[in-house]
Amino acid sequence: MRFHDSSTGNIGFKHNGTIVIPARYYRAGSFSEGLAWVEINGKKGFIDKSGTLVIPARYDDASDFSEGLASVEINGKYGFIDKSGNMVIPARYDYASDFSEGLAGVVINGKWGFIDKSGTLVIPARYDVAWPFSEGLAEVEINGKRGFIDKSGTLVSPARYDMAYDFSEGLALVKTNGKWGFIDKSGNMVIPARYDYAWFFSEGLAEVVINDKWGFIDKSGTLVIPARYDRAWSFSEGLALVEINGKYGFIDKSGTIVIPARYDRAWDFSEGLAQVELNGRVFYIDHNGNEVE
Repeated sequence: MRFHDSSTGNIGFKHNGTIVIPARYYRAGSFSEGLAWVEINGKKGFIDKSGTLVIPARYDDASDFSEGLASVEINGKYGFIDKSGNMVIPARYDYASDFSEGLAGVVINGKWGFIDKSGTLVIPARYDVAWPFSEGLAEVEINGKRGFIDKSGTLVSPARYDMAYDFSEGLALVKTNGKWGFIDKSGNMVIPARYDYAWFFSEGLAEVVINDKWGFIDKSGTLVIPARYDRAWSFSEGLALVEINGKYGFIDKSGTIVIPARYDRAWDFSEGLAQVELNGRVFYIDHNGNEVE
C-alpha cells in the first residue's frame, strides 16, 4: 500500500504496516501486475516491489499496467509498453485508456474507438467518449447520452441515459430523469430509477441514497440495510465503510456495526487490513478492529 510521508510530502510503500520502499517519490501509482509507476524529475517510469526502477522514467505520463501493457505518453501522443519497457503499440493516439478484456479505448481526431493488443482498430473511432469494457460491454457517449456496446461495436443498450457506469455483477447503474436505477445486459431496467444516488454492486449489494441517507439494496431492489448512514462505501471482504456523525466505522451485511464509528478517516479493507486515522495517527486494523503493527 502507498503511504505519504508528512514531513517530505513524498510517497512510499508499506506491506502489512512495514515500510518496504522508502518515501522518495513525488508521485506514484499503486502496484498493478507487479509494477507501479513513479514520477522522477517530472518523468514517469516503473518500479518493481523491491523498489528497483525496471523501466526508466522517460515518459510524460503513464498509467497502471493492465493485461500486460501500460499506456504511456510521449510528446503528446499515447501508445503502449510491455513490462520490459518495449513500445509494442506506437505512440500515435491523442489519448489511450487501459486495456480491459483485450481491448483499449483510444482517441483519434477527437473520437473514441477501440484497439486490440496488436494495435488494430477493431471498433471505429466514432464515439464522443468511451469507457473500458466490463463484463463484455463498454459504456459510450453519443450526443450527450450514454449507452453500451458489445465487442463487435453493436449498440446493445441504446444511448438514452443521462449518466451510466460500468457493469458490475451483471448490472449497470444508470441515471434518467434525475434518478438512479439499474439495467441488465439486455438494457432492461430491472431496478427502477428511484434513488437520489447509487453506486456499483459489490458482493451482492449496492449502496443507495434515500432522503440524503445511505443504505444498501440487493439485486431484487430490496432495501436490506436501511438508509441511515451519512455516507457508505461498497462492501469489500464482507465489510462496508460507513460514516456516522463525521466518524468512520464498518458494518457487515446484516447492517450490524462490527467496528465502531470512531475513526477520523478510514479506507476499505484490502488483503485483510484497512487503513484508518485517529487523532492524527494513521495505522492499520484487521477485521476485528484490532490495530496491526
